[in-house]
Amino acid sequence: MHKTGDVILGGLFQVHFFSSVPDLSFTSQPQQPTCHSMYVLGFKSAQTMAFTIDEINRNSNLLPNVTLGYTLYDSCLELGIGFRGALSLASGQEDQIVVDDTCVGNPPVVGIVGDPSSTNCIAISNVLGLYRVPMVSYFATCSCLSDRQKYPSFFRTIPSDAFQVRAMIQILKHFGWTWAGLLVTDDDYGLHAARFFQSELSVSGECCLAYTEVLPWDKDTEELRRIVDVIKTSTARVVIVFEHPSRMIHLMDEVVRQNVTGLQWIASEAWTESAVLQTPHYMPYLGGTLGITIRQGEIPGLREFLLQIRPDRHHNTSYGNSLVRFWEFTFQCRFAPAPAGWLEGGGALCTGQEDLENVGTEYLDISNLRPEYNVYKAVYALAYSLDDMLRCKPGRGPFSGNSCASLQSLEPWQLVYYMERVNFTTPFGDQVSFDENGDVVPIYDVINALWLPDGSTKIQKVGEVKRTALKGEELILDEGKIFWNFESKKPPRSVCSESCPPGTHMVRRKREPECCFDCIPCSEGKITNKSSSCPEDFWSNPQRDHCVPKKTEFLSYHDPLGICLTTTSLLGTFICVVVLGIFVYHRTTPIVRANNSELSFQLLLSLKLCFLCSLLFIGRPRMWTCQLRHAAFGISFVLCVSCILVKTMVVLAVFKASKPGGGTSLKWFGAMQQRGTVLFLTSIQAAICTTWLVSSSPTPHKNTQYHNDKIVYECAVGSTVGFAVLLGYIGVLAVLSFLIAFLVRNLPDSFNEAKLITFSMLIFCAVWVAFIPAYISSPGNLADAVEVFAILASSFGLLITLFGPKCYIILLRPEMNTKKAVMGRGIVN
Repeated sequence: MHKTGDVILGGLFQVHFFSSVPDLSFTSQPQQPTCHSMYVLGFKSAQTMAFTIDEINRNSNLLPNVTLGYTLYDSCLELGIGFRGALSLASGQEDQIVVDDTCVGNPPVVGIVGDPSSTNCIAISNVLGLYRVPMVSYFATCSCLSDRQKYPSFFRTIPSDAFQVRAMIQILKHFGWTWAGLLVTDDDYGLHAARFFQSELSVSGECCLAYTEVLPWDKDTEELRRIVDVIKTSTARVVIVFEHPSRMIHLMDEVVRQNVTGLQWIASEAWTESAVLQTPHYMPYLGGTLGITIRQGEIPGLREFLLQIRPDRHHNTSYGNSLVRFWEFTFQCRFAPAPAGWLEGGGALCTGQEDLENVGTEYLDISNLRPEYNVYKAVYALAYSLDDMLRCKPGRGPFSGNSCASLQSLEPWQLVYYMERVNFTTPFGDQVSFDENGDVVPIYDVINALWLPDGSTKIQKVGEVKRTALKGEELILDEGKIFWNFESKKPPRSVCSESCPPGTHMVRRKREPECCFDCIPCSEGKITNKSSSCPEDFWSNPQRDHCVPKKTEFLSYHDPLGICLTTTSLLGTFICVVVLGIFVYHRTTPIVRANNSELSFQLLLSLKLCFLCSLLFIGRPRMWTCQLRHAAFGISFVLCVSCILVKTMVVLAVFKASKPGGGTSLKWFGAMQQRGTVLFLTSIQAAICTTWLVSSSPTPHKNTQYHNDKIVYECAVGSTVGFAVLLGYIGVLAVLSFLIAFLVRNLPDSFNEAKLITFSMLIFCAVWVAFIPAYISSPGNLADAVEVFAILASSFGLLITLFGPKCYIILLRPEMNTKKAVMGRGIVN
């Protein structure tokens, strides 16, 4: 198709489905390839370009005083044919060249609209890009064409496959389809889509491909049969296909032959709305297909323009043979002279006066303009770029020396400069501009193939995918409108493995995609199908489906053991108070006075503190109880043992003083010296405790080492050395008291309290020697119970052995509580 003008735009369209390659044996002159099987939508797209240029020429505000013309070629979806057409457009030379001042043929074009094929665009742009001839495709989606280094002058008004693939993945995620098959055509369009699909899925990790098959370029029956067998045996119920309509027919023929039903097809924009597939023969299988398709637009006046064509072969030569073939295809007739046998077979002759409106053809359907709308935008992009170029003011231009371009000396790269900056709005309200890669702002419609009961087909829009500055890529679907071609009328399930039920986790199968797994029961402490570990203070319930707080364990006042120890501690404290009361009441009696009443009172007070400090080991550990418990325990016991040690030394001093010349020994053990010794010995323990608390204080600790499902609250001692020194100091004083008391145990009874002290220290040391291994080997709250038991046992041992005999005499044998009896116990006995 050709129309003259001041500026010529080129176009490459697929007006026919197939081509016949001539014999290339080179035994005769090679013939040009021929095209056959009319593609009505391709012819409609070419007509849309002619209409758009006509509309621009009638617009006085756009390119005033400049008439646009066009030269359009049919590529037949064949690389060789499309490439030859592109070179003819760029060079302006056709078959006939006259060696003269004038070349016979169309003038070179300033820009090309097309080609619809990604493979053709790659090859053509590789060459035209060297000369910076702008090329604007309306249907080539290969993401590889966004490479500006390889294709510097390529633009397109359709989003790239990168966006289309991400849109399909969003649909898969939306319906929970994690297991799908992928079929692609054996060209750049399909192979790049497959690579990008696999790359995106490896990043997201939410969906997997059950298989990836490359469809044969020709009708290879054996290969198609093998591919359909793969589809049929696979557990994937969703099939994604990147293919051209003419070759999709070959696949569907094999699907129909094998009667493969129950599949959810997802179509790429190349075949989503192809009428050749929307037939009663294919729709039982393709009904319910979800497709990604180009955004629909409106082109006012297009239908009237399409109705204007008439096949006048003598006068309308600008159409060449394409209009004749279209007319014959539409009305199923032949122009005279008809082919041999046509009339005999009942065929009709074309008159050229047939009415297009009386034929149900998609040629006149303007309710669903998608590729045509992209053609419309592509032509306007070139026109607005030319307009911007011609409006350049001399001296303010973008080129060297602030110069402007002109039609008379226009270089292609100058138009590319304006193409990169073009920005306009269509009458439909869409803004058109190109990014740094020559791509438009991406937006796709999501359509659904509805198979009606009467056998007809309806393509309906059910959503859209678009990119916004705020939300990024966004999928919007109206699920209520979607037709599902299944008995359930619901979306199918397409997963390799069902989600693991609560209480189990996934285990990947070897050598299979990550969407294929087995479900294994979760171990203790882990939940959900991802086998997530519970937080530190939580544990899995028996069903392993959610976390529950761990049980807490400590020596509580409410536990039977805690109640027994608390009762025993209070009982010991009460007995100390009673004994102290008895001693105070009978403080003037010989038995009290003879046993150093002041030290006895101090000893009873310290024993009471020992009983009370055991309460600090019961209850939930806090910072203050952890710090106070060991300090109170250490100081109380040192005070107690110090009193016993001083008592023992006083017994020894009194005995020595009773001997001739030994009176001086008592002066070192007067009341002041006794109190001072007790205070000094206790101060050392206080210093040890203070150093321990300041340097490495005991702190509350949640121990989860003993039981996985329990938290044992305990006090971490902080510094083991500090705790050892505290116990060691008590032990040194206890051993020293025991040794001195043991040495003086056989002194005369009148003065001797050493036997009682020896026995009490023996009990004390035995308890604490047994305490150490028991404490170390006891877990959790039992360690606190062992320490409390040791405190109570040693305290009761001291209380009973030291004060039991005295209370017995005071209360039950008062006749022995006399000075005479105390001084001469043997006579009394």
